[in-house]
Amino acid sequence: MARLHQILPGLYRDSVSLMQLSAALEKLPGVERAAAVMATPANLALLGESGLLSGKFAAGPNDLLVAVRGSSGAALAAAFETARAALEQPSAATARGGPAAMPLRSLQMALERTPGANLALVSVPGDYAAAEAMKALRLGLNVMLFSDNVPLADEVALKRHASAHALLVMGPDCGTAIIDGIPLGFANAVRRGAIGIVGASGTGMQQVSCLVHREGAGVSQAIGTGGRDLHREVGGITMLAGLNLLARDSATQAIVLVSKPPAPEVAKAVLAAARRARKPVVVNFIGASQAEIAGANLHPARTLEDAALAAVALARARRPPRPAAYRAPPLRLGRMAAKQRYLRGLYSGGTFCYEASALLGEALGEVSSNAPVDPRRRMADPWKSTGHSLVDLGDDVFTRGRPHPMIDHRLRNERLLEEANDPSVALILMDVVLGYGAHRDPAAEMLPAIRKAQAIARRKGRSLAIVGFVCGTDGDPQGLARQEAALREAGVLLATSSTRAARLAAHIIRRLP
Repeated sequence: MARLHQILPGLYRDSVSLMQLSAALEKLPGVERAAAVMATPANLALLGESGLLSGKFAAGPNDLLVAVRGSSGAALAAAFETARAALEQPSAATARGGPAAMPLRSLQMALERTPGANLALVSVPGDYAAAEAMKALRLGLNVMLFSDNVPLADEVALKRHASAHALLVMGPDCGTAIIDGIPLGFANAVRRGAIGIVGASGTGMQQVSCLVHREGAGVSQAIGTGGRDLHREVGGITMLAGLNLLARDSATQAIVLVSKPPAPEVAKAVLAAARRARKPVVVNFIGASQAEIAGANLHPARTLEDAALAAVALARARRPPRPAAYRAPPLRLGRMAAKQRYLRGLYSGGTFCYEASALLGEALGEVSSNAPVDPRRRMADPWKSTGHSLVDLGDDVFTRGRPHPMIDHRLRNERLLEEANDPSVALILMDVVLGYGAHRDPAAEMLPAIRKAQAIARRKGRSLAIVGFVCGTDGDPQGLARQEAALREAGVLLATSSTRAARLAAHIIRRLP
């Protein structure tokens, strides 16, 4: 197996574009693994762990590194040419023969060119992200901090500084936001409207905003907080700030809060602020008790779907619908073998996996996960499923040295075939996430593995149920209708939401003899 790397000194690209490039390189003939990263010490260590690099390199954090492993030197050389062509692609103005603009080398230069800007999106390696975010704050800019691996102490310092200067820090590790109708990071094309969202969950906000859109309503703002904002050490600074901003926003008629259960003292502060909002507030603390979510304007929601439907009703000055008992659609399933008893969930969205952990744990009993609601149900080894299990493939243990599964479906496809070979598996449960930043045609990437998994089961005299849902809208670049049609044609049992997909899976498993 051949292995090569190439350093491009002084060249920077953001993490999303590099993940997309890495995924594209891995599809080339003869390429087994590929990674395009900024050459920070952390990234070099990860590539070493993944077997793409060995030894020391004369590269620093301001250099871009492309590392490839494959079948031959010729295949790797072709991959490097593809990478270089993509990285050196000229701007649209230059390609048309227009004058080339001077490259922006600092936030100050960017602000001089666009003096009306009030938000900076920071997507640099975590070791350097806090410094760049602080520069933006000192220039009077709000910050969306896409970067992860930012020390907790730096997050606290950034958010306290922002709070003292009437600014907002979304993040770190904030992957989704919609600000004034502009989708940022992994977000979907949704119409403008009267529902504001504040969330410590990127895919949770995506699902709520997509369901709001499908109901004919729209989103005023979707403010991401980062996954640690509701920890005791941070204190919910961004969620409190976002809630207060939406409470004062005349375009927002109803507010949705989405997160995993906050620290108790943080939950108390957030709920107190929500009661003062003088607007209806839907609270979806997934997996938490709803007993303490009390107040004339507070509306607890157990699931992401319940949260979206309640918000739509409240924005229209109606009473939220009571969650109805689940009714499964008519099903035609193949005959399962006697040993087929278990469900396996393969998720790219962490919040989808967490919600399914809550719903399926309640419906089926013991369901293990690497993102469990009940810590006692944590998987011993996320690389190996046993019994009923749900895996968040976007967890750090799976993304070291490889793109996120919303961009690159190879890891999930491999895991799907592994689960299909297990004679005890009756059902596979999956999410498909559309929108900006996600793979341009996820169904096309998944279908060969889905068909192969079904063929494996048939050859062994079994049937395999595959249940899924598509998180997206009719405005997304991938085409919601086209994605759903392709998956249905391949035999996937599609639900209309993450909530309904989990409940459909539970219904099928409970019907097994």
